[in-house]
Amino acid sequence: MKFLKSVMLIVLSLMLLSMAGCGSNNVTQQSSNGNEIVINDDSGRKVVLPGTPKRIVVLSASFLEPLHLVGGNIVGRPTSQVAPDFAKDIEVVGKSIQIDVEKVLSLNPDLVVIHQGVNEKLIKVLEDNGIPSIVLKSKTYEDVKRELEIFGQVTGEKEKAAEAISKMNKEITAIKEKLPKEEKRVAVLFSSSQNLNIQLSGSIAGSVVKDFGWKNVAEGLTPMEKNPDATPYSMETMVEQNPEILFVVTMGNAKSQEDNLLGEMKKNPAWNAINAVQNNKVYFLPQDLFLLSPGLKYPDCYREMAKKVYPDLF
Repeated sequence: MKFLKSVMLIVLSLMLLSMAGCGSNNVTQQSSNGNEIVINDDSGRKVVLPGTPKRIVVLSASFLEPLHLVGGNIVGRPTSQVAPDFAKDIEVVGKSIQIDVEKVLSLNPDLVVIHQGVNEKLIKVLEDNGIPSIVLKSKTYEDVKRELEIFGQVTGEKEKAAEAISKMNKEITAIKEKLPKEEKRVAVLFSSSQNLNIQLSGSIAGSVVKDFGWKNVAEGLTPMEKNPDATPYSMETMVEQNPEILFVVTMGNAKSQEDNLLGEMKKNPAWNAINAVQNNKVYFLPQDLFLLSPGLKYPDCYREMAKKVYPDLF
């Protein structure tokens, strides 16, 4: 009997250990070496940092505020028209899409934060020079929360990261609770001088639409090969799906893009078959919130979109 009880205790202990292992999905881990930090980044790489980084280069301006909030010492950044005041004197390492690798190396960073889908080609060069890098997504609100968690681990300021996430969660929840409980059929257009596509839920605006519980009429359509957060624009599809609200995200000269698209809507009678156009519910979204990840300003994204549709409530 005692033997049977012993066996049962051993089996139970093994099951509990197994469950604990399966349930652990922390974005970072402390290694057996007390100083090392192990990070599982968004590219699926396991990155080991020998200790807390002291000189960090970021390759997207969207990383600046979250990393600064948790005490990261940023020594290099890309150009940005909306760089926060604290970043004005930080060395510039080129444009996000055209990084000056020699400049990055000259700053002697002990960590480089890479924007997924933009700068991965630099990983090999950095590795060859003994510089660790992590790859992070930075589009949806979920991306930003994970980004903050990782930065908090990297700098040893997990509590600050958790506080920032909690604050944003409360703001966003308050906005969502003010919305009427009604379904909206929505389309999100992306417009630039060279491109016009329809945004899916992986985009900034598309993710907010989804979180509001509204229906993105483009969901289920085939994503673009080089841009999985969008689907090709089709006038036929727009008319067929007939959204009642149309949000537009522009790139480039915002006023010029707005004038061009509104002019096209007036010239092409097909647009007038769409409810959103008929009822003047075409809303242009600000580039500083919806073109690149707004980071800590994500609640402003939610507020801005809600205000467009329900101005009396916001």
